[in-house]
Amino acid sequence: MVKITFYEDRNFQGRSYECSSDNPDISSNLSRCNSIRVENGNWILYEQPNYRGNQYFLRKGEYPNFQQWMGFNDSIRSCRLTPQHRGPFQLRIYEKEDFRGQMMEFTEDCPQVYEQFRYHDIHSCHVLDGHWVFYEEPNYRGRQYYLRPEEYRRYTDWGAMTPRVGSFKRVQYYQ
Repeated sequence: MVKITFYEDRNFQGRSYECSSDNPDISSNLSRCNSIRVENGNWILYEQPNYRGNQYFLRKGEYPNFQQWMGFNDSIRSCRLTPQHRGPFQLRIYEKEDFRGQMMEFTEDCPQVYEQFRYHDIHSCHVLDGHWVFYEEPNYRGRQYYLRPEEYRRYTDWGAMTPRVGSFKRVQYYQ
């Protein structure tokens, strides 16, 4: 059974709230979130209700403070369980909007987009298979964006404010 537990205070202290499915608004259960325990499953957390705002990808493990999940603050207001996908994975990234310009296809994680693609910015992408997380910075750092299989004609379609993508990773299912 999948389960995530949110705690108001650091180091798994204070009030807690357990969740085993998508929840568009956890703010009625907790006023803040400073630590998290992921028992099972892969989760995308959002700073705002209804799956909006900054996103954070977490897999099984313990996160004793919000810096551990690269959080900017103690605000988690909604969460979504990602599908259990084992593969294959396929992603196409494009230099320009509407799938124009240089294109490159990936089936594996990419810790340094510029080294592979020779561009710092990705203006559109097509997720053909699997689920992915884009990171603004190289080596899986910075703001995160969860992408499911669909066409993203411009970077704002995946929720980004800028086209900067420094790295990306497959969302693989781990038990």
